[in-house]
This record gives sequence, structure tokens and C-alpha cells, in this order.
Amino acid sequence: MISSNPIGVFDSGIGGISIWKELINHLPNENTIYLADSKNAPYGDRSKQEIIDLCVKNTELLLKKNCKIIVVACNTATTNAIDFLRATYKVPFIGIEPAIKPAALQTKSNAIGILATKGTLTSELFHSTSKKFTAGITVIEKVGEGLVPLIESDKIESIEMEQLLKKLLHPMLEKKIDYLVLGCSHYPFLIPQIKKIVGEGIKIIDSGEAVAKQTKAILLKNNLLNTCTTTSAHYLYSNANITTLTHLVKNISKSAKIAYLDF
Repeated sequence: MISSNPIGVFDSGIGGISIWKELINHLPNENTIYLADSKNAPYGDRSKQEIIDLCVKNTELLLKKNCKIIVVACNTATTNAIDFLRATYKVPFIGIEPAIKPAALQTKSNAIGILATKGTLTSELFHSTSKKFTAGITVIEKVGEGLVPLIESDKIESIEMEQLLKKLLHPMLEKKIDYLVLGCSHYPFLIPQIKKIVGEGIKIIDSGEAVAKQTKAILLKNNLLNTCTTTSAHYLYSNANITTLTHLVKNISKSAKIAYLDF
């Protein structure tokens, strides 16, 4: 594997851009390829086998593009498919799962909220992690049904989004949570809207920075860190309308190239 080969990233749509943003911030010399599988979003409503099949499809496309490491920038895909991917392919995989541990360790009110997809909240990995760290803590889990389609449709700041978030978050506020864990890579784009509802007293946690740091650590461990300081190349592909993807990426990187790709 050549160190200048790109980092591959995939998600069930545009949500993983929140992870990709952290990757290019923490690893400025790295080249990247991002796949937004928006055609099949959200993964959270699908069966475990369907999720694995979609992850295999994405992985094989990224391997054809010579990616040296693959970041599964999707909570649902990680919790349902990453063990299979690691057992099947030689390339290193970095996963993403809800940051339950820091919330559980730092809560003062002994109540935390978790907003995630059905596929994440019902997975074995989520349950084992939650059980390990949340003994004696009230955990309010909410399936963010409807959030991903609104984000994919560029309706982040819409009235519909505001109403849906209020419906999901008010039960958590009633239980006096002081930490809110975002268990889907799409959800960090909603942080400004969430803060308007929950106020500044509730700490919102997502996994983007932790994923970027872990990716760097694994690249170093495998001698795959790109030390070349020439301008990095970033290629982002979507198999659906690229309007929302373009809108999000233009505020992060001016040099990134975005295109439709049928995969």
C-alpha cells in the first residue's frame, strides 16, 4: 500500500461529511475519496444483511480506487457491519459509534440522552457499549426518525425540522439530561438547531474528532501517513442529487471535486 493513496470514506448519504471535515482538518496532507450512498439512505431502517451488502458495495468501490484505509462514517453501518468488513478485507477500517462513554462518565445529573437511528439503537454493539458504561444512569434513547431525509433534502433549517427536533428532544429535557449524544453522522449538522431548543446548559457530543484521531493513529501504526506536502486531492461522489452535498462541502473545502456517480 502506498502512503499517498487516498483515505476512503463512506456513509449512507451526506452525513459523513461531518466526519470527513474532521479528517481533512486533522490530516491536511491526506488525499480522500468520499462516497455518499444517498440513494439508499437511511441505513437505519434496513435489515442487518441489507446494511452489510451496502457496506460491501461501498468498500469494493473504494478499494478499486486504491484507498489505503476506509472510514465507515456511519453509526448504523459500523454497529451492524464493521466486524464483517474487518474479517473480509485486509485494509484497515475505522468505525464510528455513539460517544456514550464520555457522556456517562461526565454527567452530573445522572441522565443522558441519545439520539440515533433505529439500526444503531437496536444493534448488539450499541447495547454492549451502553450496558458497560451506563449502570446507575438514566438513558433516554430516541430514534431520530425523519431527520436524515430532511437533512438529505437540504431542509436543515426548515420549520419541519424544528418541529421534529422539539418532539424528539422535549422528553429528554423533562428527564433533566445534561449530555446529549448524537448517534448518527448526519446529526452534527443539526447542532445549531438543537442548541436553540436545549439551550447552552446541555453538552452535545458527536464522534467526529475522535474518529479523525483514531484514523491518524492507525495510519501511523501501519506506516501509511502521507508525508507529502503537495496540495491534497478530495473527490466526493453521490449516487443521488449532488445539490445538498455541494452546499455542505463548499463551506469546508474550496478545492474538493464533487460529482454524481452511479454506484
